[in-house]
Amino acid sequence: MLVKNGIKAGFCTRFLVPRRAFTATAKMGQELPLKVTVKIPTGTEYQQPTGLFINNEFVRPKQKKTFEVISPVNEEKITDVYEALEEDVDVAVDAAREAYKSWSSVTPDTRARVLYKLADLIEENAQLLAEIETFDNGKSLQNSKGDVALTAAYFRSCAGWTDKILGNLINTGEGYLNYTQRVPLICGQIIPWNFPILMLSWKLGPVLASGSTTVLKSAESTPLSALYIAKLLVEAGMPKGVINIISGFGKTAGMAIASHPKLEKVAFTGSTGVGKLIMKAAAESNLKKVTLELGGKSPNIVFDDAHLENTVQNLVNAIFYNSGEVCCAGSRVLIQSGIYDTILAKFKEAAENLKVGNPFDPETFMGAQVSEGQLSKILNYIEIGEKEGAKLVTGGKRKDGKGFFLEPTIFTDVKEHHRIQEEEIFGPVVTVIKFDTVEEAIALANDSDYGLAAGIHTTNVNTAIHVANKVNAGTIWVNTYNDFNPMVPFGGFHSSGIGREMGEEVFHEYTQCKAVRLKLLLPQ
Repeated sequence: MLVKNGIKAGFCTRFLVPRRAFTATAKMGQELPLKVTVKIPTGTEYQQPTGLFINNEFVRPKQKKTFEVISPVNEEKITDVYEALEEDVDVAVDAAREAYKSWSSVTPDTRARVLYKLADLIEENAQLLAEIETFDNGKSLQNSKGDVALTAAYFRSCAGWTDKILGNLINTGEGYLNYTQRVPLICGQIIPWNFPILMLSWKLGPVLASGSTTVLKSAESTPLSALYIAKLLVEAGMPKGVINIISGFGKTAGMAIASHPKLEKVAFTGSTGVGKLIMKAAAESNLKKVTLELGGKSPNIVFDDAHLENTVQNLVNAIFYNSGEVCCAGSRVLIQSGIYDTILAKFKEAAENLKVGNPFDPETFMGAQVSEGQLSKILNYIEIGEKEGAKLVTGGKRKDGKGFFLEPTIFTDVKEHHRIQEEEIFGPVVTVIKFDTVEEAIALANDSDYGLAAGIHTTNVNTAIHVANKVNAGTIWVNTYNDFNPMVPFGGFHSSGIGREMGEEVFHEYTQCKAVRLKLLLPQ
């Protein structure tokens, strides 16, 4: 794998490559209204908050700096929003610290009521939230609706955890009482642009459930849904200062969060390269706790006995869902030789039959890439793949007209050293390699610096368990893919990150263990 400036090329560039060109779009000293009317191409009009959400209010930053939000659907400006700088992060952190004094000790049922109400409000506003997400991110409306449903489900799941974040009683013999408790944290969080609503829920759910407080920075590319959900947090009865949501850029607001001496934990979802910078900043400031959900180059393994139709649909979902902008995308397909030609032909046919285009059309499966910069990056990888000798089976071209739309793309005749095989493209581009034996498949699957996810397709449970045990990845899907549940933890091995989202494991990430050892004064 190539190394450039100390960072391996191909690391997920959700943060290294800007979604849009922001040159000359930042404005200083503008008295932007704290809410503006936005009209979505569906005809829906709504009031979009634009300010920083601090202490349950939308406020202007100290320098009143703003930046544009451009839709990848039509390449037109949606609105401006206010930009947080380091001094604004300080204000938000102070609000979170003040709120911690009371929120960290409220009863679990109080926290649960806020989470249950928030889940209800998200479901009541599901259509609007999905349309906002599609307009801002470019993903298809059917994908956005799925994200919103998962968001509500996760908040509801977290509500059920509020009274189950438990310590332990430890027996060390007569004369002592020993116990542990889980202590909540004052957090900073940074989310990416590919799943704005869903990643927000993965971050805020554990905070609200555990009694922690936070300052969350949305991606500068996709700030709109987070600001709208901030309004719903107030309606849900969340006390002021518990959740503070700011819009801003990674190099300023993001790094201010990572290095802030008054925060006790930072959670980041994004590229491996930036994840290293986050971890370094956390260590050099106050050794705050860190969780990182980073990039991937996940293998998707198809064995000769796989169920044909189910497998092809899983291959499509694995790489073309969300326009391929998925950290755990099954971007390396490995097919056993006995079924290779059949699966490849059906996979090609399925890719070519996918509807790509207007994301508000309910029949559209693949919407726009998130930006012109991201589209150009993907097209560059396609050109590299052809130059290195891989065979372009289908796709590979930008669709005509406005918006950042790309055809689903499949490569074969790929070698292990090809860049499109090694590096995370973060788009609807997949490589296909033939293998003969189970052990060869395992070796190919593990030939990566990443370890976020993997897929296995077989009707033989022995094969499934054996391969799942041998593949180095944090999530293994068998006869399914991109199939999430709030109770199942998610996170990576190796360069794909540290820590886990969801499940019971996430509450260990948002608390720290305190041990108490009490010597009993027994009668003599």
